[in-house]
Amino acid sequence: MFSNTLQDRLLITGIIIVSVLIIRAITNFTISKIARKNGINDARKRLMRRYVNVTLFLIVLLIEAFVLGARFEDLAVVFSSVFAVIGIGLFAIWSILSNVTSGIIMFFNFPYKVGDKIEIHDKDFPITAIIEDIRAFQLHLRLDDGDLVTYPNNLILQKAVTLIKKDAIEDDGDAV
Repeated sequence: MFSNTLQDRLLITGIIIVSVLIIRAITNFTISKIARKNGINDARKRLMRRYVNVTLFLIVLLIEAFVLGARFEDLAVVFSSVFAVIGIGLFAIWSILSNVTSGIIMFFNFPYKVGDKIEIHDKDFPITAIIEDIRAFQLHLRLDDGDLVTYPNNLILQKAVTLIKKDAIEDDGDAV
């Protein structure tokens, strides 16, 4: 009887692994297609793939725990304890999470790309600069005087932004 149960669990585990590999391939293809369509650079594409892969891995771990015989009550105690500790820690770094979440949103829905000259309408510190890089936490903006400014992702989504010039970097690499 035990070997049958073990065989069933191994079969289900195999099905889960194959399913996740297929889902991973589909999501990676979709991310690549979106990145190509929107002119997003490879670094941001790799970052989004990493987020998706980690999320899929965590989901598979949860499903495998049930397949291997863990009860919901046992997992609930473990997850509530872990999330309580993580929640306290994350409360202290909520701005980092806000920037990462904004970075994910910007990957899928951000009208500007690397090389565009933009103006950020901030009452206290207006910025006119060329987007040099879009990272997980911040944008790298090159000012006209050559200074590099890092601007948090969550703020760029909260401020009004005007596109001054599309592809503002000339072929020789100098800013216009």
